[in-house]
Amino acid sequence: MWKFDFGPGEPAAGYKGVSPDCFYSAEHGYGFETAEHVYGRERPSPVKDAFARLRSSFCIPLNAAFIADVPDGMYLVTVLLGDPLAETFTRLKAGEGKHMLPPVHTLPGQFAEARFTVPVRGGRLRLAVSGTAPRLNALEIKPAPQTLRLFLAGDSTVTDQDASGYPYTGWGQALPALFKHDVCVDNHAVSGRSSKSFVDEGRLDVILGEMKAGDFLFIQFGHNDEKPDLERATEPSTTYKEQLRLYIDGTRSKSATPVLITPVHRRYFNADGTLSDTHGDYITAVRELAEEADVPLIDLSARTQELYERLGPEDSKELFMWLLPGEYMNFSTGLEDNTHFHENGAVQIADMVADAVRELNLQPLRMYLR
Repeated sequence: MWKFDFGPGEPAAGYKGVSPDCFYSAEHGYGFETAEHVYGRERPSPVKDAFARLRSSFCIPLNAAFIADVPDGMYLVTVLLGDPLAETFTRLKAGEGKHMLPPVHTLPGQFAEARFTVPVRGGRLRLAVSGTAPRLNALEIKPAPQTLRLFLAGDSTVTDQDASGYPYTGWGQALPALFKHDVCVDNHAVSGRSSKSFVDEGRLDVILGEMKAGDFLFIQFGHNDEKPDLERATEPSTTYKEQLRLYIDGTRSKSATPVLITPVHRRYFNADGTLSDTHGDYITAVRELAEEADVPLIDLSARTQELYERLGPEDSKELFMWLLPGEYMNFSTGLEDNTHFHENGAVQIADMVADAVRELNLQPLRMYLR
């Protein structure tokens, strides 16, 4: 277990101290990515035990990231957030921008202990801290290999997007915050992949190699299966279904549960304000296969169509990467993208997935929703 106490002064017993100017180095194996926007504060406390120490001293990371070197695996992360005298509002993301918790709000003198489980690859856990009044008091990282894992296989509409592309966000990136720490959302979706190329590149084999009994695999493809190139193209009624069956059969061979998801719609409208369907028979094929193979189905095609049409051609732009010039640093010249989600849109689609888990009564996932 790794235990960190943030803020100036001596750390609590059993914890490693992380001061505001504690830069990450490979030698130490932990620290802030940069201390340029990290501040520290220690409030006087009449009690000197470890409990009081963790609450009286803290760091204020303004859009800063803390890094800890840990072996690859799944980890239960426990954070302590709050301030004896001030109201706080903290957001936490893992990696490049995976939403791990809903925003944490505390009143003066109130402290929140929050938990989440996160997969680590590359030997490094990165936690980005932001918010209008963020605090980071303490952090514990503990291996959690037996946690139920929810694997995601899909394309750019699902994947965890790099911070360099913010606010570009896949719905799988927003999903972890909707589950309690009993579930680890492990997003293997990759931009540009079809049901075929994902398999051909060995990505399904990686998932199946890590999968254990009781886990889940959510599967959403279609956007790139429609492309004409040989590496990705499938036909809805034949090869598309054949590829998806590989995911279903592989998951069931591990005594885990596959869930099929129809592709989210692109934002294209007809003149009468109805949505133009760019997926066609691929949607039908997923629905048919779910019935044929007796697999739970989350119909994001139907759900996103209802959402886009309810919002209309103009307001639905807020879900997508429709950006004005100068609105975001990463897209200074602006952008008009009807396929990929803005962070706001990804959060709404993730909410739809959580709603479907409830409606389908996918146990124990439903029990573990926040």
